Amino acid sequence: MYTMWLTGPAERLWLSDAALTNIPASVGRLLAGWALAGVAGVTLGVALGRSPLLFRFADPLIQFARAIPPPMLLPFFMALFAIGPRMQINVIAFGIVWPILINACEGARHVDRQHLDAATVFGLRGRERLFRIILPSAMPKIFAGLRVSLSLALILMVISELVGSTDGIGFQLLDAQRSYDLAGVWGSIVLLGALGYAFNAAFLAVERRVLSWHRSARQPA
Repeated sequence: MYTMWLTGPAERLWLSDAALTNIPASVGRLLAGWALAGVAGVTLGVALGRSPLLFRFADPLIQFARAIPPPMLLPFFMALFAIGPRMQINVIAFGIVWPILINACEGARHVDRQHLDAATVFGLRGRERLFRIILPSAMPKIFAGLRVSLSLALILMVISELVGSTDGIGFQLLDAQRSYDLAGVWGSIVLLGALGYAFNAAFLAVERRVLSWHRSARQPA
């Protein structure tokens, strides 16, 4: 791993040419797909959670779509977007949106009735009701979905880069495998593990800060 990724000059933080090419490309696709899935999943999930009629019609479609293995749809996305970053980002977003959507929907559906009644008493409607009552109540569930989806995004990032990519960690892994470069294969695997650990640690730090009120409320007095 050291030879592959960390043999560059000090002014580049010792990152090699391969690291400067492949790591930013992979991380950029992962974060773009995760952000796209986050926006779509939270928006649709909250909307479905607050509309029983809409939820009743949409739930069978959601259960059907999320049961499809995302790698099986790679040919479809390749035909739709052509090979490249757009295809990879959309594969990631499609594969990871479901935990976010379902958790956001569950969080929005199960808002404490007393909170809603209090909002009505104080005249909170529309956007105020959404941002002061519904979203804060659903936030723990939303963060749970975002955390699960972040782990899935790393897996789908690699899978999408194994097919029709000219850069990225997945491409580097495939190139090393084709060249029978066992050290290169293990170097890529170790880097993926390190990235997964770093993403999870960063997300937990943000979650602890954003949901500090939730954790303190759950502690016994």
